Amino acid sequence: MRKLLLASVALMLAAPAAFAQMNPAPTIAPAPTADEMKMPRPPRAAGIPTAVAVEAALEANRVCLGNTYKTTAMIADSAGVPIVVISNDGAAAVTQRIAMSKIQAVLKYKMSSGDVAKKAAADPAFKAEVAANPMIETARQGALAIMKGSETIGFFAVSGAPGGDKDEVCTSAGLAKIAGKY
Repeated sequence: MRKLLLASVALMLAAPAAFAQMNPAPTIAPAPTADEMKMPRPPRAAGIPTAVAVEAALEANRVCLGNTYKTTAMIADSAGVPIVVISNDGAAAVTQRIAMSKIQAVLKYKMSSGDVAKKAAADPAFKAEVAANPMIETARQGALAIMKGSETIGFFAVSGAPGGDKDEVCTSAGLAKIAGKY
């Protein structure tokens, strides 16, 4: 009995370390360095208001959840820095990183992430370029630019549905919900 108790205690003590090593989705960016902490902290780039971003993300996730897809919706400012990240209950942790990669594709290539994916499928050199970018690696559908007239003021991605085409339906629904509010 004593051996069983000691083994149980040892497992409980080791569990936090084991779970920390298994974290499937570390933060999107590493913690700032000491030097970065000394630098000026400018405000975020132009983007939609936070309350509007929350409304859009909730709508996108609501639409996806209505189709049984547990997704993450991410809205970023015009520099690609997240304003809002909302994950449905039960969404895979990796969906946050995938959403960011979709946003990075739209930011870099100035086209929807679906168009990036189509181009990558048709052009091996472009596919290799995408794969070599550590912020993207794989072209996936599901992210769109947020436009105000002809100006890109942000990016919107959804991840977690079984296919980027389904993610993009939810992204479009979120954008439709906030049309004219920014």
